[in-house]
Amino acid sequence: MKTRSTIHLAAAGLAALLALTACGANASSSQTTELPKTQNTRDISEGVQPDPAAVALLPQSSKDKGELIVAMDLSSPPMTFLAEDNVTPIGVNPDLARIVAKKLGLKLKFENTAFDTIVPGIDGGRYDFTATTMSATEERLKVMDMINYLKGGSAVAVPDGNPQNLTNEALCGKNVAVTKGSTQQLKHLPNVSEWTCTSQGKPAINAVTLPNIQEALTQLDSKRVDGVFYDASGLAWAQAQQPGHFTVLEPRMDTRTNTHVAMGLKKGSPLTPALQKAIQSMLESPQYKESLGYWGLNESAITEATIR
Repeated sequence: MKTRSTIHLAAAGLAALLALTACGANASSSQTTELPKTQNTRDISEGVQPDPAAVALLPQSSKDKGELIVAMDLSSPPMTFLAEDNVTPIGVNPDLARIVAKKLGLKLKFENTAFDTIVPGIDGGRYDFTATTMSATEERLKVMDMINYLKGGSAVAVPDGNPQNLTNEALCGKNVAVTKGSTQQLKHLPNVSEWTCTSQGKPAINAVTLPNIQEALTQLDSKRVDGVFYDASGLAWAQAQQPGHFTVLEPRMDTRTNTHVAMGLKKGSPLTPALQKAIQSMLESPQYKESLGYWGLNESAITEATIR
């Protein structure tokens, strides 16, 4: 996700793919009825076999429990959200978490958790791991091991037609929404504000912290904020779902805001080696690229499950 065309490609890809059949996107599916993506509850991990090397690294406690608890904020399509049945987790992250669990020969239990409470929950032992479009920061790495599984990037949305003629370099003094606990709030927006504004004697970008992307886009639509700084994939999805409501600025934010996305678990966890091996096995599986392709995120693929 490093090229200028990523947003346009993702948005176009998502729009074109919304009406695809489940079986057209997933050869392992037995469904034959055409379904919108928001209704498709297929399990992409069906038929995935355990990876013996990953299973061999499992701590006995995980083997005894037979299940992994994964924390996700199920409010951010296309990465992590609920299907229209309001029960089934769908999106890139649920797909990949299911594959990883199968690689380990374990069942998977989802916990729908507010993004800013996930790290404390991991640190406190309430969840085994998280796969919720989270990148490594110094603060997170103090309490978590983080294992790369995707490339990520950030973008800025402005009201449709960009009436203020804003650019990525001209947000100084503007009210820009970020979601609570996100990398954009904790790291990227402060950095961008310094790089483009305060270091040049201009007023800082005013961060408006909101609970989720839906609230942020609602406030953008009503002109209560000037822009929304969020994951590029999420904005591309929203743009495809709500054409004419907002514009995504091009080019995207400074390449320094493009980072790897990582699964996280408690720092020093005995599960870390097994999870890393399972993620690497997942990266090498056909289901990995199949999921990214289905959700219009081919450019997010990586090849090395590096531990941070």
